[in-house]
Amino acid sequence: MNSSNGSPVTPAHEVVIIGAGLGGIGAGVALRRAGIEDFIIVDKWPKVGGTWLANTYPGVAVDVPSPVYNFSFQQRSRWSRFFAPGSELQRYAEEVVDKQGLRDKLLLGSGASKGVFDEANDLWRITLDNGSVLTARFVIGAVGGLEQPHNPDIPGLADYTGKIMHSSRWDHDYDYRGKRVAVIGTGASALQLIPELAKDVSRLTVYQRRAIWIAPKPDFAMGPVLNSVLNFPPLQQTVRFVGNVGVNAGLGAGLAVSNYPRVTSVGLTVGETALKSYLFAQVRDPELRRKLTPDYRLGCKRPSVSNSYFRTFTKPHVDLVTDAIERFTPTGIVSADGVERDVDMVVLATGFKVMEKGYTPPYPIYGRDGLELGEFWDANRFQAYQGVSVPKFPNAFLIVGPYAYAPGSYIPLIEATSAHAARVIGEARRRRATCVEVRQDPHDRYFARMDRRAKRTHLFSQGCVTSNTYYINYQGDGAAFRPSTQLEMYWENRHFPLEDYRFTARPPALAQANGRRTRAGSAR
Repeated sequence: MNSSNGSPVTPAHEVVIIGAGLGGIGAGVALRRAGIEDFIIVDKWPKVGGTWLANTYPGVAVDVPSPVYNFSFQQRSRWSRFFAPGSELQRYAEEVVDKQGLRDKLLLGSGASKGVFDEANDLWRITLDNGSVLTARFVIGAVGGLEQPHNPDIPGLADYTGKIMHSSRWDHDYDYRGKRVAVIGTGASALQLIPELAKDVSRLTVYQRRAIWIAPKPDFAMGPVLNSVLNFPPLQQTVRFVGNVGVNAGLGAGLAVSNYPRVTSVGLTVGETALKSYLFAQVRDPELRRKLTPDYRLGCKRPSVSNSYFRTFTKPHVDLVTDAIERFTPTGIVSADGVERDVDMVVLATGFKVMEKGYTPPYPIYGRDGLELGEFWDANRFQAYQGVSVPKFPNAFLIVGPYAYAPGSYIPLIEATSAHAARVIGEARRRRATCVEVRQDPHDRYFARMDRRAKRTHLFSQGCVTSNTYYINYQGDGAAFRPSTQLEMYWENRHFPLEDYRFTARPPALAQANGRRTRAGSAR
């Protein structure tokens, strides 16, 4: 671990950010605002954008209003639609990289495959897919939660001879027009994908395990007039603030007011009545409407919006199958009712591996004493202080960790956790510390508080038993969400006591090297 003459190793970079989606970009901006310039952003994809680069299926779009879904430091005033298509969000990521001067910080085309903390030198060694190794004093993991596709374990799947693809790995070379297509899953991606496929295929069969709650989508073309109005900064900032409050209230109110179960129950009942009325207006066939009505409470899953999903199932060439899939055959799918349907293409709209062993994170990370993060979480439950830091993993920070995300737009989450990481790294520089680690007691108090709150939400009541929500992981915990308002998330990630972290410098020579780096950074 040490150099040949016994002197401490100087890392190649002060910070390595893993992931060049909006999370990694936001982290880079936060570091630069804290006066930290020696960082690099690595990603396995050839371009930036993360989720918005990987997901290119027909109909992909943001599910919160476009004027809300942008960074506070670079608000975009040109949107084609109120709910922008995914390609426009990827372009926005490129715009932020360019305007914030991050282009020369990017190392694309080779993601991380392993991270190891070098205790002798207080630095991280990050192995990339291409075999090279980066060293850095600090590491920020910005791999998003919707990163690793979840492929269902269905008998015979490997024997199917037709075209098969996950919604997040779309093959644009395959022409599905006029084909018989099956979609497995009815989540957020399927909601957008199904109406688009129905326009061009000869037959569309949708296999639904659980119905979803859907609200109408107030979508419209923005046009030059509305975009010019948004170009007025004070109004743009007001729209973004009010919009974020509204989205947080709509998506996370039931989780944030867990101490008031009667209020939550009344609110959910009102919402369910409204959404059932919307379904009734879209689908008049009572049997079809019954199949499309969820058997769990509103809010157990992230609610969705669409103006065309329900009506798609009223088309004569679209079938909704609610019987479980029994097996694949070489040419099609057999459902539990014994019916075999031959299809030319199968789309797996089956979501992602969220807070699952081996996938969060999607590569091994070794902290003190060889402790691996995924193994630690599997044995001790998913947990992280403010969703950012874990004891025994010094100099390491997460953008989307356990109990980080207060439901709403992901952008405020990114800005909150990025600010947290940048504040700690900045304080380490000020103290000339080479090692920073969250203390066990504040970490444990945060975990206990979030776990207690989460278990009081309606997600853990009988009303959500049949929902199979990704908010609750395989350990029975609500680790994928933070049961709080985004305001609390914003405040606590920026104003936590710095003494919740332990700052050390070992050996002294490392502290001197860190001090020289700090002064050089200040001179720049």
